[in-house]
Amino acid sequence: MGVAVVLLLVVLLLAVAGLATAARRRGARSHGPDGTLRTPQAAGPPREGDGLGTKVRALFGGGVADDTWRRLEDLLVRADVGPVAAGDIVARVRADFRAGADPADVLRDELVAVLGDDEPLRLPPGALGVILVVGVNGSGKTTTIGKLASRLAGEGKRVSLAASDTFRAAAGEQLDVWATRAGAHIVAQARGADPGAVAFDAVKSASARGADVLIVDTAGRLHTRQPLMDELSKVKRVIEKAGAKVVETLLVLDAQTGQNGIAQARAFTEAAEVTGVVLTKMDGSAKGGIVLAVREELGVPVRFVGVGENVGDLEAFDGRAFADRLLAG
Repeated sequence: MGVAVVLLLVVLLLAVAGLATAARRRGARSHGPDGTLRTPQAAGPPREGDGLGTKVRALFGGGVADDTWRRLEDLLVRADVGPVAAGDIVARVRADFRAGADPADVLRDELVAVLGDDEPLRLPPGALGVILVVGVNGSGKTTTIGKLASRLAGEGKRVSLAASDTFRAAAGEQLDVWATRAGAHIVAQARGADPGAVAFDAVKSASARGADVLIVDTAGRLHTRQPLMDELSKVKRVIEKAGAKVVETLLVLDAQTGQNGIAQARAFTEAAEVTGVVLTKMDGSAKGGIVLAVREELGVPVRFVGVGENVGDLEAFDGRAFADRLLAG
């Protein structure tokens, strides 16, 4: 009998302990308005992985003070927007913000306004239009040319390419591969040939073939080397002497470049009158705020974004979609 009593007491103790544990778990939950149980989350500052929109809402969560606007400016700078553009954007957000508004939505509207309306390529009807593509090595320039050629060919245009990047090893071969993928004709010469001569021959060849568009690759020159930038201007003059007109000069920028992209954009704009930007490598973890800095400080629109490595991975730029992506992080 003694053993049976002891066993009974043990069972009762275990049951009591189980009930106590269950009670504690129930106490850690609350009922939502729909009657379901919810486990409360600990409050705290936004995590590092939170998107820009989440961080902005957290910043305004405790009310609005003068320090709030300085911290908002800091958030934009860390998103690669740049100090000058960030200051201008915050000043306008501050003027438009009203109590009770969603600060992320107010910021989104301002970003869309900065980016402006989407601008398609300006290609002349019934005549050869030349697109000059510039950018530093590693920005994805040659790949972008191949994607753009494929996109234009898909729209029914006859496309020719000029391999005027005659300095980088295998640049011509790489462009030839992309020409094959895009179904475009290519004009190239031996490595080390004069870039202007290649462009001149390409204009003549494209005109003879009745091409609608000629896309000219250029050397991935560093913006800090003035002689190379002078050469870029020379290529443009040679194209005009050949009887064609450069209707677009597209600057290819790596989305992960950061503030160095502003210096690149400024130098290339001075040398070649850049009319649009193509932002590459948006399929990675790039913040891409550099686009806002380029647009705000230089007034250059974004035309396309590269979102992958395949021939079809070049999308027309959508300012609102870009702002949503930037705020989502």
